[in-house]
Amino acid sequence: MIAFEQADDLWTITLNRPDKANSLTPDMLETLCEITARKDLPKAMILTGAGRVFSAGADLEAARAGLATSPLWERLSGQIADLPCLTIAALNGTLAGGAFGMALACDIRLAVSGAKFFYPVMKLGFLPQPSDPARLAALIGPARAKMILMAGAKIEADEALAWGLIDRIATPDTLLDEARALTADACAAASAHVAAIARLVEPE
Repeated sequence: MIAFEQADDLWTITLNRPDKANSLTPDMLETLCEITARKDLPKAMILTGAGRVFSAGADLEAARAGLATSPLWERLSGQIADLPCLTIAALNGTLAGGAFGMALACDIRLAVSGAKFFYPVMKLGFLPQPSDPARLAALIGPARAKMILMAGAKIEADEALAWGLIDRIATPDTLLDEARALTADACAAASAHVAAIARLVEPE
């Protein structure tokens, strides 16, 4: 349910459960954590989904069994944020719930025009994963972060772009090509150079 492609200096990780809106199971989260904890890292990584939804968050049955509050979500987003390579979320559709953390932790976010963004923790009675609110507020500001997390707002791609939640809108046919194009310079550079620039951009 996680497809993993290694090509030269670029890794592509695909959430591959389209019949269930790419909702994540414990095994899928464990696999993602294992991949992003590897030592033989690439110079760039793309995270995307199969089908028309990036991810609906936690699998419903697994969420009822405790996955919605699992520390694996925070572990995964922290590992992605700490990667010394260029990370791009190529959002092939709607992004919801706990899956938000993966995208927020990436360096760049591209999305298709039909994507929607929501994080219904207030309605469901859960707290967001610890790092998600701060990452969200850093991108779009505290008030807009509260609109998503506290007011339950569903944001469409055009508004997400205007807010700075995503960086570019692509068509479904060009999404991965555009993501790959953005990795070209990093893939052609030395790994140490990629890591050094990543560190310079990160806030102290």
